[in-house]
Amino acid sequence: MPCMTTRRTAIAGMVTALMLGLTAAGTAAPATVEQTPGEPYKRTELYFGGSRPDGSPITPADFEVFLDKEVTPAFPDGLTWLEAHGQWMGGKEDSYVLILLYPYDKREANREIEEIRTDYKTQFQQQSVLRADSVERVSF
Repeated sequence: MPCMTTRRTAIAGMVTALMLGLTAAGTAAPATVEQTPGEPYKRTELYFGGSRPDGSPITPADFEVFLDKEVTPAFPDGLTWLEAHGQWMGGKEDSYVLILLYPYDKREANREIEEIRTDYKTQFQQQSVLRADSVERVSF
């Protein structure tokens, strides 16, 4: 059984080879995959419940009016929304998903998104509007 020093030396050699782009045999590693085009953008998805507490639906027309009044002024460059089906707290309901892509330098985006969530909860008597944030590469 090799001693720890030998094992550490072997691992260090493999790490060095990987950093230099060499395979275990000492030959050049294949070229790296070219980076995808585009710029990094923030992506926020909002998930809106599609029914009120009394069970009455929030129709696509209701949702579009909300988008026109509350969302489009904050994100005039564009957005995507989808009708969806979901589950929340043990119950199934129709829902809406809003996808926003915006540049890192849009400083007011977080405040605007939080206002959208608050306005929807108030207007349609919702307990919550789920928010999920990530970073994407975007190319137009």
